[in-house]
Amino acid sequence: MEAMFAELGKFFMTHSRFIIGVIVNIIIISVFLRVTDAFTSKFEARLRTKNPDSPLLNLMPVLTRIFKAIVIFMLLAGFLQSFGYNVTSLIAGFGITGLAVGFAAKEAIGNVFGSIGLLADKVYKVGEYISFNGYEGTVEAINLRSTTIRTLDGFRVNVPNNLLANEEITNVTQANQRRIDISVDIEYGTSNEKIDIACNILKNIALDHPDIKDGAISFIENMAPSSIVIRLVAYTHHKTWADVTMVKSQVLREIIHKYREEGIEFAFPSTSVYMAQ
Repeated sequence: MEAMFAELGKFFMTHSRFIIGVIVNIIIISVFLRVTDAFTSKFEARLRTKNPDSPLLNLMPVLTRIFKAIVIFMLLAGFLQSFGYNVTSLIAGFGITGLAVGFAAKEAIGNVFGSIGLLADKVYKVGEYISFNGYEGTVEAINLRSTTIRTLDGFRVNVPNNLLANEEITNVTQANQRRIDISVDIEYGTSNEKIDIACNILKNIALDHPDIKDGAISFIENMAPSSIVIRLVAYTHHKTWADVTMVKSQVLREIIHKYREEGIEFAFPSTSVYMAQ
């Protein structure tokens, strides 16, 4: 036991300068990280107050991490240089290693650049509702590798940013209105008066609905093989899928009730066969 403590003491005495340097560098890096976090938080709060639409707000998380990585690397390089290590050779070695890692991790690197592109272009922000490639949901987090989306079913989906950067993304939150498009088929035997009533019913329902904007139109769209098609085109103030669907459901319910009150029959697919005499 005494021999082991003697060897440990000898080791610490021989490498005391290096060990103290490591401890000091760890303390410096820890202090630097805390100062950086405090500075960026204050800077982001001030920027959000003065210019809430600044693109820097979206890039702050990514830029902060890159800045931390660069400064930590510089501190480590300076520490190694002070103990006689050739930092130039070390950097060259890192360059060759980085090239090899880059080929192996091109997907991860693509995700990083994809996240920077998405944030710089202000495609979406946390809390916004987006739609892409058959998916819809609310953005919960934007990371260096992926974006977390809460779908309509309540599931959390992590989508790689390099895929999102190459997709057509619809930002529903930033839309100022959503369209409601309804087509109703009525029978060919409907009288001329009731055809006009059918068009007016659609327009009046849209005009009376509190969640539909002014300017709704209704018209005869087409003469289908087994029906006359009446169409309503209107716009609602709501933006999310659930709210728009609810407004559309309310309009359809009113259409069914009014048409039944007026005795207007809905058409269904049918075929008429005429026999030659």
